[in-house]
Amino acid sequence: MTTEQRRSLQAFQDYIRKTLDPTYILSYMAPWFREEEVQYIQAEKNNKGPMEAATLFLKFLLELQEEGWFRGFLDALDHAGYSGLYEAIESWDFKKIEKLEEYRLLLKRLQPEFKTRIIPTDIISDLSECLINQECEEILQICSTKGMMAGAEKLVECLLRSDKENWPKTLKLALEKERNKFSELWIVEKGIKDVETEDLEDKMETSDIQIFYQEDPECQNLSENSCPPSEVSDTNLYSPFKPRNYQLELALPAMKGKNTIICAPTGCGKTFVSLLICEHHLKKFPQGQKGKVVFFANQIPVYEQQKSVFSKYFERHGYRVTGISGATAENVPVEQIVENNDIIILTPQILVNNLKKGTIPSLSIFTLMIFDECHNTSKQHPYNMIMFNYLDQKLGGSSGPLPQVIGLTASVGVGDAKNTDEALDYICKLCASLDASVIATVKHNLEELEQVVYKPQKFFRKVESRISDKFKYIIAQLMRDTESLAKRICKDLENLSQIQNREFGTQKYEQWIVTVQKACMVFQMPDKDEESRICKALFLYTSHLRKYNDALIISEHARMKDALDYLKDFFSNVRAAGFDEIEQDLTQRFEEKLQELESVSRDPSNENPKLEDLCFILQEEYHLNPETITILFVKTRALVDALKNWIEGNPKLSFLKPSILTGRGKTNQNTGMTLPAQKCILDAFKASGDHNILIATSVADEGIDIAQCNLVILYEYVGNVIKMIQTRGRGRARGSKCFLLTSNAGVIEKEQINMYKEKMMNDSILRLQTWDEAVFREKILHIQTHEKFIRDSQEKPKPVPDKENKKLLCRKCKALACYTADVRVIEECHYTVLGDAFKECFVSRPHPKPKQFSSFEKRAKIFCARQNCSHDWGIHVKYKTFEIPVIKIESFVVEDIATGVQTLYSKWKDFHFEKIPFDPAEMSK
Repeated sequence: MTTEQRRSLQAFQDYIRKTLDPTYILSYMAPWFREEEVQYIQAEKNNKGPMEAATLFLKFLLELQEEGWFRGFLDALDHAGYSGLYEAIESWDFKKIEKLEEYRLLLKRLQPEFKTRIIPTDIISDLSECLINQECEEILQICSTKGMMAGAEKLVECLLRSDKENWPKTLKLALEKERNKFSELWIVEKGIKDVETEDLEDKMETSDIQIFYQEDPECQNLSENSCPPSEVSDTNLYSPFKPRNYQLELALPAMKGKNTIICAPTGCGKTFVSLLICEHHLKKFPQGQKGKVVFFANQIPVYEQQKSVFSKYFERHGYRVTGISGATAENVPVEQIVENNDIIILTPQILVNNLKKGTIPSLSIFTLMIFDECHNTSKQHPYNMIMFNYLDQKLGGSSGPLPQVIGLTASVGVGDAKNTDEALDYICKLCASLDASVIATVKHNLEELEQVVYKPQKFFRKVESRISDKFKYIIAQLMRDTESLAKRICKDLENLSQIQNREFGTQKYEQWIVTVQKACMVFQMPDKDEESRICKALFLYTSHLRKYNDALIISEHARMKDALDYLKDFFSNVRAAGFDEIEQDLTQRFEEKLQELESVSRDPSNENPKLEDLCFILQEEYHLNPETITILFVKTRALVDALKNWIEGNPKLSFLKPSILTGRGKTNQNTGMTLPAQKCILDAFKASGDHNILIATSVADEGIDIAQCNLVILYEYVGNVIKMIQTRGRGRARGSKCFLLTSNAGVIEKEQINMYKEKMMNDSILRLQTWDEAVFREKILHIQTHEKFIRDSQEKPKPVPDKENKKLLCRKCKALACYTADVRVIEECHYTVLGDAFKECFVSRPHPKPKQFSSFEKRAKIFCARQNCSHDWGIHVKYKTFEIPVIKIESFVVEDIATGVQTLYSKWKDFHFEKIPFDPAEMSK
């Protein structure tokens, strides 16, 4: 450091003394200060206060002669959070800190009033960016032990030392948000000594990471019954109250009869906007005419939610509301229900199926269609299938009237667009798909919207992976050994898949396993017994490789213990099943390494750094606000379970009460969460008493109304721009934060690209809204005509059923199961097999979850009867008075008897054989 720099530090030491509490940076200055010097500074603060401690600190600092101490001092300021002081010293420009002096004098004058009127715990989260983290913790600690007035005194002390140029304005916003009367005394106006508040606001609003908005704490637009903001969500807006101005702005184009996409943030009450539109639509019909509304919801939990909201809102007005989903469609006459009700809530596939069958002849039966999460209207999604029907009717010159179309979304998305022009084209295609002539966004009532919807601060946290990974080394060796065994059985193993350079513990390796399994299932040899032996062996080896691969992924993101428990459960199930020679060998190899794996997983030095950082975030946030409600998003169900176990077993996180939410689908033989279980979890989480953290997969990021959370953590979780906006929208409570935690820099880069795409999307929408409406409609019509031409030219003729008899072979061991001539179709979608021969081919075991559905009573599971196979073939049911098997096509390989060619099908609808309906009379033969 030069003599001139040392002199500059001395010249500006008064500013440093007034701002710096040196005890917050002492730990970063350890290389430069002796232990007794650190103790002297700490004692000076305890006895005389931070300013005197800062004086002593500067004395010791200026006496230093070692190389690099000045840069060490700057780095310490940066690490501790003294960004304003760091910037001022680095540039030797203290003007920004000097401008704060007037506000310090004002706060000193108002201190007696401040400490009697301010509750620090109400505003500390809003002020956290203006304070040092340790200051926030000390303020909360004092509030807890000595009371709010003592905490307010500490808050004043900290603000008087704050080096953040925006703290006066931030304090003003925090006070106004809480409707605190002290805000009338705290005047932050332009014109007071050049404090450029407009510039500060601009800086805050355009920040990439931290964006501050206000939320209305008193629900001023509710009629007589006011409620706290946490109760204002899409699902409890059925109580009659005056709509907000921004909600009327969103609803206005639709109320004028225009096909509209409503794009507005999660938590602003889009469901209530749809209620307003629906009510206005139904009331406009003259005497003797009636409207009919259909509301589409993608997911069953969303369907249940919206059905409840619409019923409570409209049934008091005498309207008939009902709902049909996949879970209820088989038991109800759809045509009759649609005919007899005014508002029908549907999962979209129900309408697609009934339009195909002709049960519902055309969309003209409806007068209004509302698509929730309408950004899904693309490709072969059921929304698009419905709109294909609509557009065929529109462009085909049909005389029947078309319903009005409304789409609801938090984000229209931009697809793969690289610039605004491409984004514009993408959004125009979505408008064309929904026949929308208007995109409604909040433009004139933005200030009111920002009072209600709080956009969370976003933080990226890059965490290092484990330095060494003995667990992965052991598992990788087991995987190499298993691959070698598979290659002995099948020398062409590497040629069964085109995927190269696969790495253990990756999604790419999982894809390699899938392609190898598909190839070996249709692998053929002249010697059928040898073919069966090889296919079965490859199936076993690759299944074990998949489990090892899963375990490595779990270990990468959670604890080694969780990964080991996952494998132990798997091998326990293997022992309980067929357990043939290959499985015995693979189990023995695993068990030989088990003790070493147990030792490695228990070693504290193998803790996952990502979990340590996650623990730190949770501890810090719940310390600052014990009432915090969190959603933790992860990629897989296995990781959901692992993180729940980790939280429950971690004494540092004993304050957390976790629950989990996963999808209903089935993956890798693991059944998803049932609808009642999902509903139960959501209800408990909304109650905010039983649970304070929800660990969820993607099922929670779209549509489902979840209690207002103030902390969203994306744990190695990133998607497209729509997913980003939706997951961020889950944290919509005041003072909310969103953390992306990852060890992969590419994940952060992808999320930053999503943020850029969000801006691109908003810019594109603004450009579209300036277009002349007639020009826009012409553009939409051109896209629709072009897309219909492509659709019609690609339309495939209905496949002709193959009447030739085929074999169904067990997909695992290739044993003959039955012939297609013996297969019968029940109620168009369930497949059984006639004859006593098939009964000899399977064994049954009691079903772990017996249940009644439609005309079926599920009683048992059926498995391949071949020794050491036990492949899952389906279920055994009671159908009316008959005891019959119901098989699933994905458990079999279809072999052409004449040619010997083998084919795999994942769904019955893709297998075009002659499907003979089930006839009870055949059962008596």
